[in-house]
Amino acid sequence: MTEAAEKKDVQKLQRSIVDSLEDVKAQDIVVFNTEHLSSLFERVVIASGTSNRQTKALAASVRDGVREAGFAKPRIEGEDNGEWIIVDCGAVVVHIMQPAIRTYYHLEEIWGEKPVRIKLGSPKPVAKKSVAVAKPAAKKIPAKKTSPAKKSTASSNKK
Repeated sequence: MTEAAEKKDVQKLQRSIVDSLEDVKAQDIVVFNTEHLSSLFERVVIASGTSNRQTKALAASVRDGVREAGFAKPRIEGEDNGEWIIVDCGAVVVHIMQPAIRTYYHLEEIWGEKPVRIKLGSPKPVAKKSVAVAKPAAKKIPAKKTSPAKKSTASSNKK
């Protein structure tokens, strides 16, 4: 595999991970380039979940998203506890932590030398459908504007 193809694979893996985290409402997602720090992996992704249940759901979402994108099944550690779960996706390692644990260990100091710019909240096909559904609701607004005219008619009848 050429270097350009490997880079593209890492970007595809990174995107599938970030999308999977967003699907389960992960908070404070950051991605760091770690090629210069370790030969074991190229990216570190750090995200927060608000509870044990959410961190476990985030890890499961990453596992499923990575598999659906055509990559090997990642190894997961820490699911029993749920406070800090590590998902090893090969070229990308994902740390899913509860806020107190994340603040205490502050992995951004270790891995955060080179942040990777990522688009969060990328539009998905499902979102486009929900926008189309919201448009008919906007048509109801003019109906509300006619009701003040009825009130003015009613108040003129009282005089």
